[in-house]
Amino acid sequence: MSRIKPLLDVIEDIRSLADSLQAVATALGQSDPEGATAFDPALATPPPAPADPPPKAITLGEVRAVLAEKSHDGYTDQVRGLLQKYGAEKLSGVDPAHYAALLKDAEVLGHAT
Repeated sequence: MSRIKPLLDVIEDIRSLADSLQAVATALGQSDPEGATAFDPALATPPPAPADPPPKAITLGEVRAVLAEKSHDGYTDQVRGLLQKYGAEKLSGVDPAHYAALLKDAEVLGHAT
């Protein structure tokens, strides 16, 4: 009997919810100036499409971590070459606008065959 009591409570709550929804639908139908009481999906306005979130800004620390790992893995000369490619002798001299491209270039170090 102890398992049935919670189920009966849930059923009662669902019935109560259905009664409340019916009351809301009736109230909306009465306040509709055109007298329409049924929901017409064709008249519903679709929600606006979510905008793509802006790309996450890459920080100097993130770039430094990746380049340090590549250098530790034996690609120090290639890391220096990448920095020079972006017009700098040190990472702090690289324009932050180039961080994404620099990371992309660094990812392929060690993957070339």
